[in-house]
Amino acid sequence: MDLASFYESAVANCRERAGQVRRRIGAVTVVRLGLFLLLALDLWYLFRGGQVWLAATALVLLAAFIASVNWYFRLKDKRVLWEKLEFVNENEKAVLMGRGNGFPDGKAFLEPDNYLEDLDVFGAFSVFHLLNRTTTFHGTGTLACWLTKSLNGPQAIRDQQDAVRVLAAQPDLRRLLIAKGLLTGDQKGDLRTLTGWLNTRPVVYPRIWLRISIALLTLANIAVLMYTLATGNWYPLVAAIVVARSITAAFGKDVADQHRLINHKQDVFSQYADVLLVFSGADPGGSGVVADLRSRAQAAHGAIRRLSRLTSFFDQRMNLMVNLVLNSLAFYDLQCMVGLERWKTRYRKEFPAWIEAVGQIEALNSLATFAFNNPANAWPVAEAAGDQGNVAPPSAIAADRPSVAAADRPSGVPSDGRTGGLHIEAFGLAHPLIPPAQRIANDFRIGREEKLILVTGSNMSGKTTFLRTVGVNLLLAQCGAPVCATFFSFTPMQLLTSLRISDSLQEQTSYFMAELKKLQRIVRQLETGTPAVVLIDEILRGTNSEDKTYGSEQFARKLAGYHCLSIFATHDLALGELETEMPAVVANYCFESVIEDGDLRFDYRLQRGIARNRNASFLMKKMGII
Repeated sequence: MDLASFYESAVANCRERAGQVRRRIGAVTVVRLGLFLLLALDLWYLFRGGQVWLAATALVLLAAFIASVNWYFRLKDKRVLWEKLEFVNENEKAVLMGRGNGFPDGKAFLEPDNYLEDLDVFGAFSVFHLLNRTTTFHGTGTLACWLTKSLNGPQAIRDQQDAVRVLAAQPDLRRLLIAKGLLTGDQKGDLRTLTGWLNTRPVVYPRIWLRISIALLTLANIAVLMYTLATGNWYPLVAAIVVARSITAAFGKDVADQHRLINHKQDVFSQYADVLLVFSGADPGGSGVVADLRSRAQAAHGAIRRLSRLTSFFDQRMNLMVNLVLNSLAFYDLQCMVGLERWKTRYRKEFPAWIEAVGQIEALNSLATFAFNNPANAWPVAEAAGDQGNVAPPSAIAADRPSVAAADRPSGVPSDGRTGGLHIEAFGLAHPLIPPAQRIANDFRIGREEKLILVTGSNMSGKTTFLRTVGVNLLLAQCGAPVCATFFSFTPMQLLTSLRISDSLQEQTSYFMAELKKLQRIVRQLETGTPAVVLIDEILRGTNSEDKTYGSEQFARKLAGYHCLSIFATHDLALGELETEMPAVVANYCFESVIEDGDLRFDYRLQRGIARNRNASFLMKKMGII
């Protein structure tokens, strides 16, 4: 069964199950109405002077009515869950069909002047949009962080890959986890104010004498209430209320401060508890990451569920009847404070790790869904900088390069003409955001023989898309996800890009100056010594051709002296002479256009050498411009 059929079958099953639950809800509604009418009739006869058996019957009917109400709400929750599961499966089918993802696109995380914009990491139809299946604030933030700061060591990448593989093999658990997270609806909250609450010193719970006094006074107030109802003497009750309200008012500021930090969090806590409960049943499958997260989930979900109930009770203090009655007799505010502070005292140290676990679980679940939906993708081979060629690719790329003489070698280039171990080697490499039917895959290799590649070609030939293809797949690889290739080997590197440039009226920055500032930031990052891959598309477009050629050549030479790999896409064919000057450092590749029978077409195939065909003048003649 293909994936589209798999999800279509799951959608049909969810619809059938939701329909069954709806029919049961209808039946329970009829039963509930019948019990209510019988109870009303029983009470009517009882108040008219009925016998004792009517009172017993009334109690039985009341209990049955309450049970039917609870049954109704449980069925309603089950129906909503099946509806959410239907949405999850419908969404996966839509993604496979190229209709887009129904989850947020993460545009709020977009930052200018780095690879996030150049590689379409955030925003509509972005990498984040392709991956995102998160439902919580921390899950969304964790996935965004992985895409923003993806530079990890090889072992960390391999551990994450293992976790993604294990979860990819558990589609039922993954979809249930997403559906449970969606139960809170669109009103997603975050838990940023919880840090303040966790760090607030407990006020009521540590005072044992106060807790005992509250308990004893509550019992006394109930006795006074019963005495008042029996005798009609209101003075003792008024005195008891005054005492209770005075004690509660003495802690009024502390109560208000606590409520401000934790109010309206019960749905978010319930959402996090649901995610942890589902994941506590995950099969770790030999993955240490999954085993650790499952252990945290098993320890956390019950405690966070209790916190959800406690915050729900605390929010009821704003209810007028609760405030008037329960605060006057049972110290409701202080009782809630005792419960919350007891919970905080017990779980304060563990809570941040639990919430972090929710974020990691959801982010891993997103990557695992991507892996499941793309079974043909390859799992990248992450190598340390010193591991040269430990993994054999499925085939070899012929690349006999003469060595460069020591006198001709730029400063900073290793004596063997390589890059100190940095490399990217890929077969069948394509862009994951391009629909499979439209993808053109290429083999590509850098770092084994040369460290700087010049890619020439005309407009529309595929140069910029190729740069983004390399960058996006490296980004996925460093997050622990599979990549859109048949083989992919790499060393972890920082991504430095200059693909999109825009001027700024607010900052009074011209296009040319904006580009220079971006190049300056790249150089400053390289000066830190962090291994990097630099992707540059047609630099210095804002100056004359001679100045552009000279500046581009000097910048390429400068990059050759850093601990990095570089890929230039350029129209400037003169830069191709660098391969002759530095044959073990620079290599020329190109995307050619083909003119056949009066038509221009592109095959988007990466080739060795420099592009020679001229399509601009051809198109201008064809369109009657010249």
